[in-house]
Amino acid sequence: MTTPVNTRIRLRVGIVGALFILALATITIQAVRLHVFKGAWLSARAAKEYERDMVVQGKRGAITDRKGSPLAVSIDSISIGAHPRRIENRQEAARQLAKALSQPQKRIYERLNPKRNFVWLKRQAIPKQVETVRALKCTGVEFITEHSRFYPNKTLAAQLVGFSGIDSHGLEGLEFYFDGDLKGREAEMTLFRDALGRHFDGTRASERLHEGNNVVLTIDGTIQHIAQKALEASVTEYQAKSGMAIVMAPSTGEILAMANYPFFNPNRYGDYGRSNWRNRTVTDSFEPGSTMKMFSAAAAIDSGACAPETIFYCENGKYRIGRNTIHDTKPHGWLSLRQIVKYSSNIGSVKVSERLGSEHLYNYLYAFGFGQRTGIACPGETAGSLSPFKSWTAIDTGAISFGQGISVSAIQLISAASAIGNGGMLMKPMLIQRITDRNGQVIKTYTPEAVRQVISSHSAAEMRRILREVISEGGTGTRAALKGYSVCGKTGTAQKIDETGTYAKGTYLSSFLGLVPADQPELAILVVVDEPKTHDYGGIVAAPAFRQIALETLSYLNIPPGRDADELQVSRGDRAKG
Repeated sequence: MTTPVNTRIRLRVGIVGALFILALATITIQAVRLHVFKGAWLSARAAKEYERDMVVQGKRGAITDRKGSPLAVSIDSISIGAHPRRIENRQEAARQLAKALSQPQKRIYERLNPKRNFVWLKRQAIPKQVETVRALKCTGVEFITEHSRFYPNKTLAAQLVGFSGIDSHGLEGLEFYFDGDLKGREAEMTLFRDALGRHFDGTRASERLHEGNNVVLTIDGTIQHIAQKALEASVTEYQAKSGMAIVMAPSTGEILAMANYPFFNPNRYGDYGRSNWRNRTVTDSFEPGSTMKMFSAAAAIDSGACAPETIFYCENGKYRIGRNTIHDTKPHGWLSLRQIVKYSSNIGSVKVSERLGSEHLYNYLYAFGFGQRTGIACPGETAGSLSPFKSWTAIDTGAISFGQGISVSAIQLISAASAIGNGGMLMKPMLIQRITDRNGQVIKTYTPEAVRQVISSHSAAEMRRILREVISEGGTGTRAALKGYSVCGKTGTAQKIDETGTYAKGTYLSSFLGLVPADQPELAILVVVDEPKTHDYGGIVAAPAFRQIALETLSYLNIPPGRDADELQVSRGDRAKG
């Protein structure tokens, strides 16, 4: 007989058993639902709590000079980010972080918006900032290793090399032009963290990343320093607006130095204006003035229109062509072609161009590379301006022969002069020697490239002999003379054109373009000084800078003096002009 007590016990056991079975069934159903039907969703949701994917860039390749000295390298740096949702007191965190990073508190507070999973607080922070933020021990703040660009020589060849931005993309100069070679490949990196927010190793993209390739230039860092120092001294001494200088090897077209002044530091490029970033030796065009006379004279000799000793009457300083009058700085009577170049006679140059003819003059100037891009490996190259000869008037032909009515770039000018130094053969200007991978293995090699034979080797040698007269006593370029070395070259003083298209009074571009040693040129050097204040003439302003660059570079390269070296020594009191 069942007692009431036993009945109650069995009832309780049944109820508990039923509840247990119901709970087990519920758990089983929920487990099946979560694992089978919602497993993928839950895994993704969980992953967001302990892992984060980010795209990282491989290390950017280096830019070096011809001897391997670095001009641009990539170094590791720390960037500071934050996970706003993990920050409890946004106001206090913003206050502390703003002070540590020297940023406005309001800006930091706005960036710590809890609607965002991750934000950057400071990319490529300086070590002091990283140390200060680490000391705060803020929950949700993250330190990530990235690569930043560093220019160890600061202003050296800065306009040529250019710079890259914070995301490792080239923005100016060779950094921009060779961005595809220099930049590393992108890859996705997964970061893991534990329940306390601490990082631990996961998928390490750095092991899979490919570093960018290296670009080796033809530039020699020492010669570049020599050119920049001499250019700065000239611009400063004559209170000029700016300046340019190029050193080139005539036989190969290799650029050994390419300088622009004022300088800028690409490590802090944001502190400078865009005009400082520009490589004006390639991007800017200008009227060359009397340096053009060497090319019109070369054309006259090579075409057979006249010989070095052919004489022309120079009208005693004034020559009228239609409504226009051509002037010389000094009156001259009869001058040979050799003397026209030596004394830089505008009238003599006009008389030579009249005998040569506009079509022949145009064809030779175009063959020397004017009116077209050289193809140098630099962004933004200008073609200059050389209008078709059929549109020239008589005054146009004469003016172009002495460097007015035509615009050129510095790289065009020195390439054309190098052709005279290279037996009449024009070479393509060469800036890059090779591209290598991160292990130094050569990927691509650049070799000297001949463009065309502009004038005969005989005409080129004759022209160099004429240009030596410019450096001799009474010539316009005596301040370019070097003891122990023969020098040939040409001065230039070009009046600048203002915004209205007319020649501006008192503003000039002073230049000197030369070859050394004159008998077998190893170097072509161009110096251009823009708007000097205290003197105008290229023979005074630019020739001494040429002399300094040539002297130090010849010594550095151990180039011995030639047997036909000029013996002229120029005193400080020489007032030769040109």
